[in-house]
Amino acid sequence: MSGPPGKSLQPCPICRKPAVEKYRPFCSRRCADLDLGRWLNEGYAIPAVEPPDDWDGEDLDPDEG
Repeated sequence: MSGPPGKSLQPCPICRKPAVEKYRPFCSRRCADLDLGRWLNEGYAIPAVEPPDDWDGEDLDPDEG
C-alpha cells in the first residue's frame, strides 16, 4: 500500500532510508524498535527552563496578554 499519488513518504528518522508504509514513519521494524528503545530509556527529552528559586508565580497576571 502506498501513499496518495504524487506524495512521497518522508525518510526514516533513524537511518534516512525511504519509509515503508507498514512501519511508517520508519523503514523497518528494526528502526521502529530502536526508536522505541530510545523513548523507554529516556533518550529523548524536551528541554525545560527551570524558574529561579525565588520565583513564586505571582508575577503573572491572567488578565494581561
